[in-house]
Amino acid sequence: MTPALTALLCLGLSLGPRTRVQAGPFPKPTLWAEPGSVISWGSPVTIWCQGSLEAQEYQLDKEGSPEPLDRNNPLEPKNKARFSIPSMTQHHAGRYRCHYYSSAGWSEPSDPLELVTTGFYNKPTLSALPSPVVASGGNMTLRCGSQKGYHHFVLMKEGEHQLPRTLDSQQLHSGGFQALFPVGPVTPSHRWRFTCYYYYTNTPRVWSHPSDPLEILPSGVSRKPSLLTLQGPVLAPGQSLTLQCGSDVGYDRFVLYKEGERDFLQRPGQQPQAGLSQANFTLGPVSPSHGGQYRCYGAHNLSSEWSAPSDPLNILMAGQIYDTVSLSAQPGPTVASGENVTLLCQSRGYFDTFLLTKEGAAHPPLRLRSMYGAHKYQAEFPMSPVTSAHAGTYRCYGSYSSNPHLLSFPSEPLELMVSGHSGGSSLPPTGPPSTPASHAKDYTVENLIRMGMAGLVLVFLGILLFEAQHSQRNPQDAAGR
Repeated sequence: MTPALTALLCLGLSLGPRTRVQAGPFPKPTLWAEPGSVISWGSPVTIWCQGSLEAQEYQLDKEGSPEPLDRNNPLEPKNKARFSIPSMTQHHAGRYRCHYYSSAGWSEPSDPLELVTTGFYNKPTLSALPSPVVASGGNMTLRCGSQKGYHHFVLMKEGEHQLPRTLDSQQLHSGGFQALFPVGPVTPSHRWRFTCYYYYTNTPRVWSHPSDPLEILPSGVSRKPSLLTLQGPVLAPGQSLTLQCGSDVGYDRFVLYKEGERDFLQRPGQQPQAGLSQANFTLGPVSPSHGGQYRCYGAHNLSSEWSAPSDPLNILMAGQIYDTVSLSAQPGPTVASGENVTLLCQSRGYFDTFLLTKEGAAHPPLRLRSMYGAHKYQAEFPMSPVTSAHAGTYRCYGSYSSNPHLLSFPSEPLELMVSGHSGGSSLPPTGPPSTPASHAKDYTVENLIRMGMAGLVLVFLGILLFEAQHSQRNPQDAAGR
């Protein structure tokens, strides 16, 4: 090829759409990049141009470059050519087209390929509003944000070949910047996994590091699993914590989600016995950040839709507030079955909420708003009528409604003891069944005391009766003498 012809060809190609290269009878080629068109800095990328079996040469052009970027002979069977970039930099970012040459002349240019390089600025944050869990078919908003004033944010969905979505940044009153991307309707037909970037207007193909990936979980209406803790809902820092999600539906996998978090944990389902499935989520040793409300979901391997959420489970962290609390029982820690008792939680320091826990209880702690009086904050937990089920060890904690999952140190334990049956109680017996030899008697401590007092009274009455009778006989004895 003569220098003059080469110069003319380069001039025609560099002018792009303003001067069309003479088109031959063959269709325009196809241009794509592997592993993709968004490449991290320093990574290799391969650009492919596919044309015709009649092609003799392929040419790659970059917009803004006065000369062709590269020319390559076709690979067998001559319908495509490969162009390699061993290490991606900002200089390789841009818009590319390719052509091929045959005996009939040069083909039309391919559609443009936008090649982007990433990793030049700190990564933004990506979160879901109000949470990454959404009902199947629902809508949500993804927030991409940064503390610096970058001009544009880009949202990309994993596995999607459409152009990424771009929005101008908006400044917040707090000084940060963000863009809000509406997403939906969310369906379980495929995986919903996103990342976001940002860039400046003057360098639109030089992007930041990607945000951490964010996955959206579409939940359905299949039966909810159950969620329980193997250690109890109140923990101290450093303790282990295992949450167990289970169901009799036979789910193959489970996820655990904590309210307010941007992500969730996923575990395969285990089958401890036929018809049951479960997964254990070990979170310990725990720290104050583990306090919060948790839910879990189940799914089958052949479905992308998750079940309805479990009932919420609150995990509370003790020892996070240093004001002390005390626990007492009124009228006292020993009470007869069927009578009334009130557990009183108090503190001189301010708490707007008090919680009462019972050792070994399956139900969540009781929670009451505090009242102020006699220079103390307090809450009264009435228990009436008392049964043997109320017996046990109790503790109370203080907390603030602004952060209800962080608690004070516990009060000293209070042992509540429930004795026999009070006379007016109509409750059924709660103790062990009586034996035939003692079915007519109730040998509780209280009744033994009552029996002892009755015996003393009888002895005292007997002495009085004896003295009265003796005084009546004394005059007769005196007269006889």
